[in-house]
Amino acid sequence: MRLTILGCSGSVGGPQAACSGYLLQVDGHEPVVMDFGPGVLGELQQRIDPNSASVMLSHLHADHCLDLPSLLVWRRYHPTPASGRARLIGPADTPERIGRASAETASLFDDITDTFDFGSWTEGEDLAVGGFTVRPYRMYHPPESFGLRITAPSGRTLAYTGDTGTCDNLVELARGVDVLLAEASWTHDPGNRPLGVHLSGIEAGEAAQAAGVGRLLLTHIPPWTSKEAVVEEAKSVYDGPVDAVNGGDVFDL
Repeated sequence: MRLTILGCSGSVGGPQAACSGYLLQVDGHEPVVMDFGPGVLGELQQRIDPNSASVMLSHLHADHCLDLPSLLVWRRYHPTPASGRARLIGPADTPERIGRASAETASLFDDITDTFDFGSWTEGEDLAVGGFTVRPYRMYHPPESFGLRITAPSGRTLAYTGDTGTCDNLVELARGVDVLLAEASWTHDPGNRPLGVHLSGIEAGEAAQAAGVGRLLLTHIPPWTSKEAVVEEAKSVYDGPVDAVNGGDVFDL
């Protein structure tokens, strides 16, 4: 399984940095993109044909999904037409939310079913996507949000938190995985942080330690948060290797 970081800037795009988007590839199967935030389509074009990819969305905040209208345009109007519909999996209201974002006016709705074959997440129910087995776990974050546990044909495992605050399901999502790709949006200051929104470096590290993961990769760090600080926080509570990802990083798992 190969993981390529297309974008990892948290909440907003950063200087020369796209929002959340992660390319998963395994030989013999279509590529899969987890989340599709602003800037991701441009990064994807440098690596694969965007028409070839399936898409999985953790949730529908703008920084995780709002390059999907651009992918609609690409698939509909590129001189080399797409073959069939792309698979799209996400929260139940994905077609409506993306259809509203893609419509010509606020009163209209763009029916995306010509372009995407949509399926919704059901917590704990495995789906086969791009050669991977994907199991969604409900996370602690508004709106409806899911962490994704991905198992490759080789048996190697990756857990992606999406966006979440600390919750029991976070540890279950990550239990025993080879790599945990965890958001760490801010430094630890619980008295001044709202519940059920994001993780600190310490909270990501604590989850990794409790779950017994092999490696911790920190992502979704906003431009105003120090990567070095959240990495040091995670290292203070987790015994394994910790890194903050950057756009363009490639990990062979």
